[in-house]
Amino acid sequence: MHDFTYYNPTKIEFGKEKEHNIGEYIGQFGIKKVLLVYGTGSIKASGLYQRIINSLNKHDIIFEELDNVVSNPLLSRVNDGIKITKLSGIEAVLGVGGGSVVDSAKAIAAGALYEGDVWDFFIHKAQITQALPVFTVMTLSATASEMNGNSVVLNDETQQKYSISSVLLNPKVSVINPQLMATVSNEYLAYSAVDIIAHSIEIYFTATDHPKFNSRIVESIVKTVIQTTEILIKNPDDYNARAEFAWVAIQALNGLTPAGTAGGSFPNHMIEHSLSALFNIAHGAGLAIVIPAWMKWYKEQNKPQFERFAKKIFNVENADEGISDLEAWFKKIGAPTSLKDANIPSKAIPELAQNAHALANVWGIGEIYSANVISDILEKA
Repeated sequence: MHDFTYYNPTKIEFGKEKEHNIGEYIGQFGIKKVLLVYGTGSIKASGLYQRIINSLNKHDIIFEELDNVVSNPLLSRVNDGIKITKLSGIEAVLGVGGGSVVDSAKAIAAGALYEGDVWDFFIHKAQITQALPVFTVMTLSATASEMNGNSVVLNDETQQKYSISSVLLNPKVSVINPQLMATVSNEYLAYSAVDIIAHSIEIYFTATDHPKFNSRIVESIVKTVIQTTEILIKNPDDYNARAEFAWVAIQALNGLTPAGTAGGSFPNHMIEHSLSALFNIAHGAGLAIVIPAWMKWYKEQNKPQFERFAKKIFNVENADEGISDLEAWFKKIGAPTSLKDANIPSKAIPELAQNAHALANVWGIGEIYSANVISDILEKA
């Protein structure tokens, strides 16, 4: 096990109706004016918006609004939010929604205290040294953005989908009420499940050193995701399954699973970002396409771990069976597992590969994942 520092400053408020307390949670930090960031209107239809407003008003917290944050959140909308924060004296950012909303809130929080272009952080031209406090109320579990400092944004001018990460962007408080997630469609439940699994297995397979304890944590996460997803597809109102799903999603990417590991990377996310950037598909859908193809390409580089995964997750003996069973499960829950399933033509592979390779260079894995290698992986999809 390698040396590591593990620090996660996010406070989780987990349970029924805790969104009613968001004004209290924010007020405890002495904050009096926030930017409320949300999506395309579902929180108004559900009544959640009014509950949030009531809580803010109760605690004398003034707010400005930024709505219409879409899946695969756009840099242009982030810049709109930054402009509001700078003009209005915003003291914190409150994201109410899923991962796209929270990722946008974090990028706004970083850009609000920076004099340059917030995209500088995404291309490693500048480092985040300060940020506004972030708070969240989650309506979907997938990205673990509610308990990490990560943010992924699509530059709608350059079609680059890049990320930032800083502990300064960890939410101060995140509210997770599983009841708010009961209306998530089976389609997006499936995409969320794939994303959680992807967060878990990237380091699991690619790390040069992966302690057995970490492997057991990952395997527990994957098995819990499979079990709870199947329950929720049949019964979306099963609170206990929804709660376990929400909690396990956080554990997959809050810094716990890679602690003590070495040499790992996130090639599936790197490749997928090109799919959602160029074809605007859901992130989890893109991962369901990439993961089995990447596993088939990579398996011989860490065959013992692939065999372990096959045995522990699906009780089969060899790597190929494990890959096949995971792909079959993705299909079972309704996720696409090929480019064709997502209406992405094979002739787009060279463009996708070039787009992904540019990100590979930013992430420092461009020599391993050349455009030709990425093309080979996508050909398997």
